[in-house]
Amino acid sequence: MQSTYRESWFGKVKGDLLSGLVVALALIPEAIAFSIIAGVDPMVGLYASFTIAVTISFVGGRPGMISAATGAMALLFIDLVANYGLQYLLAATILTGIIQVIFGLFKLARYMKFIPRSVMVGFVNALAILIFTSQLEHFVDEIWVMYVLVVVTLSIIYLFPYVTKAVPSTLVAIVLVTIVTIMMDFDIRAVGDMGTISQTLPIFLIPKIPLTLETMMIIFPYSLALAIVGLLESLLTASIVDDSTETNSNKNTESRGQGIANIITGFFGGMAGCAMIGQSIINIKSGGRGRLSSLVAGVFLMFLIVVLGDIVVQIPMAALAGVMIMVAVSTFDWNSIRTIHLVPRTDAAVMIITVLTVVLTHNLAIGVFAGIILSSVFFVSKISRVRIQEERKDGRIIYSIHGELFFASVTELLDKFQYDDADVEEVEINLSGSHIWDDSAVAAVDKIVSKFKSNGKQVNVTGLNEDSTELVGKLANKLGSH
Repeated sequence: MQSTYRESWFGKVKGDLLSGLVVALALIPEAIAFSIIAGVDPMVGLYASFTIAVTISFVGGRPGMISAATGAMALLFIDLVANYGLQYLLAATILTGIIQVIFGLFKLARYMKFIPRSVMVGFVNALAILIFTSQLEHFVDEIWVMYVLVVVTLSIIYLFPYVTKAVPSTLVAIVLVTIVTIMMDFDIRAVGDMGTISQTLPIFLIPKIPLTLETMMIIFPYSLALAIVGLLESLLTASIVDDSTETNSNKNTESRGQGIANIITGFFGGMAGCAMIGQSIINIKSGGRGRLSSLVAGVFLMFLIVVLGDIVVQIPMAALAGVMIMVAVSTFDWNSIRTIHLVPRTDAAVMIITVLTVVLTHNLAIGVFAGIILSSVFFVSKISRVRIQEERKDGRIIYSIHGELFFASVTELLDKFQYDDADVEEVEINLSGSHIWDDSAVAAVDKIVSKFKSNGKQVNVTGLNEDSTELVGKLANKLGSH
């Protein structure tokens, strides 16, 4: 175990160092933008990205995944900040972390298995679309140079690997485009135009709020929502990184790690955050695989702000927009488009609904929950189909029931029997091809038996498996005597 942990730190030092530098540069405009969304100072998002990235590198369960301030979390803070201010945001962030630690201790990550692949694909595709569309605002009222530099950035990203893969092409693109922009003195939007950056380190502080039940009632609903959204996005992103790197990760450790990171962030003036699929993809594409990449990203982010702040503000948004467009293209599951006509229609519908819900609401959690609910409805519909075979012989009829018997499948079951058949004296209901799951099914079978008996038929129920027999015995003892 110790060697595995050491390997997660020092398995690929060079790749982690270089990818961490790229991620740090990509985090700056995102953190500033998310702070603006939440209605707080840009440094709140930057401090959050620093503390979360550094903390999660030590306590997270998915090496190589990048966590920081995110748009999904920022959206949930809008009303809280508007109504109560920054101090309540910090308190809600700490409580969010505590809730996530509890979720991790109770190993709630195991419920990830209930998220179907069609929902996962929809989540990924929706996120790719949101990443792409979020870059469009950087082109508003810009001159033609902006478009040219974005094209140049993308060209370097995709073509430079043919020259050498020793250095991440994304890092080369950002550096070269920044140098060209400064030298040519192009009048285009830069990082500094997004908000004021203070060249100061975060300091430990305790939120200045009254420690009362009323305060808890204010922040708890926000914290619960933040905890769920944060873990949902983090665990889905962890699964995507698992697939990309063909490695496994500890989801429960990741849940606890996200909570610890948010608790620390709240005490250092940052907002709650979670895993970022865009930056995680950048990290993986740039060669980052271990914990060191997240640590380097966080430390270098703060180094850029505190030491190189005057240079950072001059990085053109064209370069960073180009990187994020590459991320969007890489994130989107293009195979899902090519195979959409081959998968079951229900799976295709779930994926499309998930994508549309996320894109329209800009809320990943709502989209994922919508997809899960729709998948559940489709699944229940599929397994609720019950077949009945009839076999007649000498005044006796055998009804063989095939399928799962539960609340959704027994609604029409009662109408599938002929209770007043004058030629039948004895009825056998064979349940060897079915399973009784709930009290609705027990009640339905009991009612079928009663209706046959009321018409003077002798009734026998056969073929009950052990679990069905036990349930019937608990819920309808009289059925066991038939």
